[in-house]
Amino acid sequence: MALINFISSQTQLPEKSVENTVKLLNEDCTIPFISRYRKELTGNLDEVQIGEIVKFKEQFEALEKRKIAVLKSLEEQEVLTAELQKKIEEATDMIALEDLYLPYKKKRKTKADTARENGLEPLAKILMSQSRSFNTSEISTLASKYIKDEIHSEEEALEGARHIIAEWINERTDIRNMLRNQLERFATISTKVVKKFEDDEKAQKFRDYFDWNEALNKIPSHRLLAILRATSEGFIRNKIDPDMHRDDNFRILSKIKDRILKSNDAASKQINLAIEDSYKRLMFPALSNEILTAAKDKADETAINVFAKNLKQLLLGSPLGEKRVLAIDPGFRTGCKVVCLDAQGNLQHNETIFPHPPKNDTSTAMKKISSLADAHKIEAIAIGNGTASRETEQFVKRIHFKNPIQVFVVSEAGASIYSASKIARDEFPNYDVTVRGAVSIGRRLQDPLAELVKIDAKSIGVGQYQHDVDQSKLKSSLDTTVELCVNAVGVNINTASVPLLSYVSGIGPKLAENIVKYREENGAFNSREEIKSVPRLGEKAFEQAAGFLRIKNGKNPLDDSSVHPETYKVVSKMAKDEKAKISELIGNKALLQKINLEKYISEKTGLPTLKDIIKELEKPGLDIREEAKVFTFNQNIKTINDLREGQLLPGIVNNITNFGAFVDIGIKESGLIHVSNLSDTFVKDVNEHVHLHQQVVVKVLDVDVDRKRIQLKLHQ
Repeated sequence: MALINFISSQTQLPEKSVENTVKLLNEDCTIPFISRYRKELTGNLDEVQIGEIVKFKEQFEALEKRKIAVLKSLEEQEVLTAELQKKIEEATDMIALEDLYLPYKKKRKTKADTARENGLEPLAKILMSQSRSFNTSEISTLASKYIKDEIHSEEEALEGARHIIAEWINERTDIRNMLRNQLERFATISTKVVKKFEDDEKAQKFRDYFDWNEALNKIPSHRLLAILRATSEGFIRNKIDPDMHRDDNFRILSKIKDRILKSNDAASKQINLAIEDSYKRLMFPALSNEILTAAKDKADETAINVFAKNLKQLLLGSPLGEKRVLAIDPGFRTGCKVVCLDAQGNLQHNETIFPHPPKNDTSTAMKKISSLADAHKIEAIAIGNGTASRETEQFVKRIHFKNPIQVFVVSEAGASIYSASKIARDEFPNYDVTVRGAVSIGRRLQDPLAELVKIDAKSIGVGQYQHDVDQSKLKSSLDTTVELCVNAVGVNINTASVPLLSYVSGIGPKLAENIVKYREENGAFNSREEIKSVPRLGEKAFEQAAGFLRIKNGKNPLDDSSVHPETYKVVSKMAKDEKAKISELIGNKALLQKINLEKYISEKTGLPTLKDIIKELEKPGLDIREEAKVFTFNQNIKTINDLREGQLLPGIVNNITNFGAFVDIGIKESGLIHVSNLSDTFVKDVNEHVHLHQQVVVKVLDVDVDRKRIQLKLHQ
C-alpha cells in the first residue's frame, strides 16, 4: 500500500486507478495496451499518466532497494538501533536516506579518522559538550594531555579534535537540510573563460558564457547544459555560490553557530573554527555538488522531454503512402545516387547520375530520370536535403515528365547511420552504403515511421545536447516514445520489418524475427488468430500485440482495425442485433450511432471500450497522420549572404527547443525563431505554436554572417 500512496501523492491520480495500473504493469502489460484496452480498470488514464505511474513506481522501488542495502550495512557494522531503523524505513527520498547513512558510510580515510586513531575523540567530546567554561590556559592544559606518538603539540591535538567536530557537524541532518534549503533557494552558478581559450575558434560558440552569472533554480535547461559542456571541454570554469547578492557564507555560518554554540569561551572558539572548517571543507563542496547534480538532472529531464516531443512529431510525420517512388541522394563530385522503389518500398533499380559540377552531365541525367520515371511508373520523387539538395530539386523540376509527378525534399537526418548499420546490411547485403542511403530517403517519404524506427533515435538530430544528458534516461524515454507512436498508428503484420514489429506492444526483437521468419516460410497472415502459430508467441504476447497488428484484406474485416480480438464477440452481437453483417456495420456511421451501448456493458467491457469500438468501426484503420504535402523553398535564396532583413520566406520547422524553433529556409544554416518571436503574446510552450516539419512563412529579423546566425519571426 505504501507504493500506491507514494505514487498517488506524487501524481495526484486516484488510488484505485494507480493500484489497478500497477497490478497491470506487474503482469507485464505495456503502456500502449493498458491505455488503449484497459480503460475501465485505470479510470481512463492516458499513456502520459501511465508513464508517470511507471516513473514513480521505479523511483519508489529504487528507494526501497537502497533502504535494504543500507540496513544490511548498518547491521553488519552492529550500529543499527531501533530508532535509526525507524528513521530509515520512513525516509521518503534518496537524499534523506543518504543523510541518515552518512555517519556510517564506508569512505576513504578522513582527517577525522586519523585524529581518532591518534586518540583525540575524548578531547573532541569534552570541547563539544560545552558542559563547563574554559579559559585559554585551561584549554592548553587539557590539550597537552593528548600529546603522544603522532601528536607533537597542543595545537596539533586541538586541530585533530576540530577535525572530528567538523565531521560531526557535517553529519548533522538538520544542518545539512538548512544549508540545502539555502542553496535550493539562492545558489547561483557563475562562469569565467579559461584565459588561453579566450580567442580560440572552437570556444567561440560558448562566448556567451565567458563571463556569466545566474540563479541556479532559474537557469533554463539548454543554458545549464551548454555551460556544463563548455566546462567539460575545458573552455570555461564554473562555480556555485550561495547567493550572488550578498555574502551568504557569513549568514549561513551564523545560522550553524546559532544551532551549536552555547557559550563564548575558549572551547567555543575551537568549535567556531571547526564549524568554519566543516562548512568550507566538507559541507559546502558536497552540497553545492549535490545541488548542481540536481539542477543537471532537472535540465536533463527538460531536454529529454523536448527531444521526445520532437521525436514523436517526426515519427508521426506525414506519409505519402503506398506509392512508387524515385529517390535521389544528391551529391556534386560523387554524383547523385538514384533508386526506384515499388509501392511497398522494395528496391527495383539503382544507378548514379552526374548533373552537377564538376561533370555537368545534365542532359544525360535528365533523360535517365525521365526514362526511369516512365519505366517504373513513378508517382513521386524524394530528394535528400543534404549537400546539392537545392540544385538537384531545381534540376528535377526542369524535367518534363509524361505524367504529373510530385517532388518532395526529405530530411536525411540519420540516413548515413542507417546505411552503415547491421539492419541495412541485412536488408541489402549486395549494395553499398550510398544505395542504402537513397533507399532510406525514398522509404521515409512513403512511411517515415516504418523507416525511422530502424535508426537509433538519438542519431535523428531532433534535440539539443543529446550526448550530454543521462544516456539511460534518454534511451528509456525515446524507446517509450517510439513504442507509443508505433502502436498509435498500428502495424501491417504482412509488410512490417523486424525493427518496426519489435516496437509493437508485447513483441520485442526476438518475436519480431520469429514473425518475419514465419511469414517468409508460410506466406502472408490471413487472420489475427493465425499469429498464435508463430513460435514462442504465447497468449500473453498475443493479448498485448493483437490490437495493434493489422491484416489487410483478411478473413475478418475487424482484423484490419484497432478492435481487440477479445471484443470481437461484442461486435458480432451488435451486428446480429442490428440484423446486419459485421462488414455492413463498418463505415456505416448512421447505423453505428443508433446502437444503444448500455446493452453491451459487461463485467469485462465498459462504456469507454464500447465508445472506442464504435469510433473505430466508423473509420477502421484510419491513419492518425496527416497527408504529405509538396513544399518549395524560395529559389532566389541560395546562401546566408542572400538574406536581407524584412524578407518573408517559406520554411520547414526542423528542430524545436524550449527557447524557440529552428527553421530550414533552404540554405546550409537553419534560422531561429526565438520563443519571443513566435507570437505577439506570451508563449508558454513552443509546441503550442509550431510542430516539427510544419511548413511556415517566416520574416527575417537579423542576419549575423560571421557567426552564421539567423534570427526569424513567425509570420502570422
